[in-house]
Amino acid sequence: MTDNQTLFRAALLDGTLPRPAGLTDGQRRPAGRRFDVYRNNVAVGLCDALEQAFPVIRKLVGDAFFRAMAGLHVRSHPPKIPMMMFYGTDFPAFLASFPPVAHLPYLADVARLELALRDSYHAADTVPVDPARLAALSPEALNSARLQLAPALRLIRSDWPVAAIWRANTDPAAPPPAPGPQAALVLRPMLDPIVVALPPAQGSAIAALLDGATLGQALDETTAGPVLALLVTHHAITDILT
Repeated sequence: MTDNQTLFRAALLDGTLPRPAGLTDGQRRPAGRRFDVYRNNVAVGLCDALEQAFPVIRKLVGDAFFRAMAGLHVRSHPPKIPMMMFYGTDFPAFLASFPPVAHLPYLADVARLELALRDSYHAADTVPVDPARLAALSPEALNSARLQLAPALRLIRSDWPVAAIWRANTDPAAPPPAPGPQAALVLRPMLDPIVVALPPAQGSAIAALLDGATLGQALDETTAGPVLALLVTHHAITDILT
């Protein structure tokens, strides 16, 4: 990228910077006002994309604060790919280090959950394994088996009740979140992803399965039944590797 392109991009994302020098239109006329319009449209479009990607974060901090915060994020985190619908992957890390929301330490994990829902929606379709294959394994074979999990599955492990916070801000009938750590499992059994709240032990078990652990290594007598039932019921197992 040339120096001129770097200056152009910086000015495009930061309204406090002056217009790049020498801007002209196709007829060699000064194009400063056109650049201002274009700059405004880019900033508004990126802020709109963040609002659509993080509706719970917007609800938690309020519309005006979210819009101001989004503007700051846009300046420091320009898009990396041309598809606007995938903008915002840096937003959780931005929230984790943004001083004005330091009193809301759960925001970054809620944002990670919202990103996980988006990623799950766009993940590839797969065919779930026949549950009879799992039931037919001997205890020894089951213990040494590894599971291939659906590409739409996402796991968020948090020191905060992340799934309960998300649900309380998307479902008017949901109870208030109870304090404590929680895992949020995103599954896509049908067309749209869903969020399942898990206790930390079950979240750790699924994390181990995602890392390639065998069932015997990942599960114990307290997690084996609930975790396997959850994965089978929601069509999240695509293969059994023995």
